[in-house]
Amino acid sequence: MKLGILGTGMIVQDFLTAVDKLKIDYLAILGTERSQKHTEELAEKYKLDKVYFDYAELLQDKNIDTVYVALPNFLHHQFAKQALEADKNVIVEKPGVTTLAEFNDLKKLVEERDKILIEATTTHYLPAFAGIKSDLDKLGDIKIVSMNYSQYSHRYDAFKAGEVLPVFDPKKAGGAIMDINFYNINFVVGLFGKPDSVFYSANIERGIDTSGILILDYGNFKAVCVGAKDCQAPTNSSIQGDKGNIIINIPANRIESYTLTDNDGNEELKIFTPNNHRMIYEFESFIEMIDNHNVEKMNEMLAISETVAKILQQARDQVGIVFPND
Repeated sequence: MKLGILGTGMIVQDFLTAVDKLKIDYLAILGTERSQKHTEELAEKYKLDKVYFDYAELLQDKNIDTVYVALPNFLHHQFAKQALEADKNVIVEKPGVTTLAEFNDLKKLVEERDKILIEATTTHYLPAFAGIKSDLDKLGDIKIVSMNYSQYSHRYDAFKAGEVLPVFDPKKAGGAIMDINFYNINFVVGLFGKPDSVFYSANIERGIDTSGILILDYGNFKAVCVGAKDCQAPTNSSIQGDKGNIIINIPANRIESYTLTDNDGNEELKIFTPNNHRMIYEFESFIEMIDNHNVEKMNEMLAISETVAKILQQARDQVGIVFPND
């Protein structure tokens, strides 16, 4: 893989700490004039091959075969589309799109250009997530899935004081369901697929959800996803079947362990201590998909992304959250 990174925010800085463990042959970064000093410092610190401040110039770089879109939510579709039109593969940070129409637009382009498009959601690639998948049959018939990821945001203080930062800005596709509850939804969809129906109840302030409860009805069982940025509670998630349960006390995007308990009280702690940074697992898979043009694997992951995009669209429509591209 030869990668062009868009952005210099926290997720990019986190990724760069692990990039030396990945098979990436060329690495460029795009910053802005405002972030010029910071961008150049990152390039020097991590020995990047090229620094750009003009997206068109980066897209003309023939050394780059893949663009990693790590920009604010509302810019994902625009920059991913330009990259696909320039015949680059695309990795786009979560949430990959802000509307279902945006997803369909990018998917059409991928098919026309025969490129690889991937939404970067760490959950699906973690060893512990694979462990949970393999242990599901030990629970018998699933009855209840409960996910709670609630983390008070210091930005909420600013929001209450009248300052609207991107995470709480409907014009920039913010909100609890697009940010923190997104991980819960991906966890459930990654394990169980498309639900029969969706119901969202949210605390709405100035047109955006600061917290909310999403119910996914799978017919024979129900899943509840709680995501909050205006209040806090210990992370506590569970999968309950008629023969046992799985308890997880780590956010869905960082699962390293879980406890498996049967109805007789026999308890087993499953620990998947990562030898790598959590992003290593997903990027190793991304590199395989791109270097080998693994369309089958891409389509498998895009099917999850499409289901999640539909759920997010339905949930927002139900509570009246409107984004610019709706």
